[in-house]
Amino acid sequence: MGIADAILDLVSSGTTLRENNLKEIEGGVVFESQAVLVASRKALIQRKGALDTTHEILERFEAHLRALGQFTVTANMRGGSAEEVAERVLTQPSLAGLQGPTVCPVFCKRDGKVTADYYAIVICVPKKALYKSVQQLRAIGGSGVLISPLTYIFDEETPRWRELLSKLGI
Repeated sequence: MGIADAILDLVSSGTTLRENNLKEIEGGVVFESQAVLVASRKALIQRKGALDTTHEILERFEAHLRALGQFTVTANMRGGSAEEVAERVLTQPSLAGLQGPTVCPVFCKRDGKVTADYYAIVICVPKKALYKSVQQLRAIGGSGVLISPLTYIFDEETPRWRELLSKLGI
């Protein structure tokens, strides 16, 4: 029709694009926004459940934002003890995880006895270091490497929650 330079299609099916012989522009930013949590000081203090609900909202948002671009990496490693495996993992700078690796025995049955020749390590790795981390794990004996995206990383306490309580004088 010649009356528009662009069409914004927010429907995930893409039918509008196909019906009008249009093409999607990859990476085109249409709109940037930010959310702001607004609440009444009085309601937060006096209304039953309002502070608890606000706490949960803040916790979930913070945990989700912290998890963006982070992956859980799980790998099996041979070793004589969890400490030995942890020592090998900690020699690699990109394998430290959030607070260090989680190392757990992987039990199997051999000759009628339960034994742990392997240890599973679990670490958190940013996307930009993912492949390098897999290479480092392989170099120190890691195998069966599994990668999962993270949805939430909950801290011991949400910084914004502490800040809110401080502003409310609680």
